[in-house]
Amino acid sequence: MGPEVERELIRKCKAGDSRFYEPLVRAYEQPGLRLALGMLGNVEDAKDAVQNAFIKTFEALGRFDLKRPFGPWFFQILRNQCRDQLRSRKARFRLEALDERLELRPADPETGPVRLRERAQAREIIWEALEKIGDEHREILVLKELQGFRYGEIAAILEIPEGTVASRLYHARRALKEALESIGAAYP
Repeated sequence: MGPEVERELIRKCKAGDSRFYEPLVRAYEQPGLRLALGMLGNVEDAKDAVQNAFIKTFEALGRFDLKRPFGPWFFQILRNQCRDQLRSRKARFRLEALDERLELRPADPETGPVRLRERAQAREIIWEALEKIGDEHREILVLKELQGFRYGEIAAILEIPEGTVASRLYHARRALKEALESIGAAYP
């Protein structure tokens, strides 16, 4: 969905027609789930965070500046929702097998039982290491490596300069490397 389409949908929502919010929800639901899952560590807490973020976003649409892109604004609200959940201890980052239906990465063409087992083991190791690093490191790795956001997009979501994104990403990767080494896993 392009920015002009998003702006038009938001204009219609601001004019009182809430049914135009649904296409925005559909467009951002899966990326939002991936982000929330990466931050919170389990599917149910991630779904709750995304739902609450969509509610907060809808309630704040009247104040939304149509000159800004919707995506970074939504992800910023979602990020804050996840951080609130972590802070209030409603959600603990806990190791959980990833639900394959979320498709964090496209499926490999090679889907034999050996390859599937290898992928499951690799996922478990990564999530165990992510559990060991701090929220700030995990958050920036999720935005860059799982979501694939560019530095400028991450800067907008986190409300920090792009140079700070690069610095945090460097430190987060280093922390992940140390966490992987501490559990006896090799770092690429």
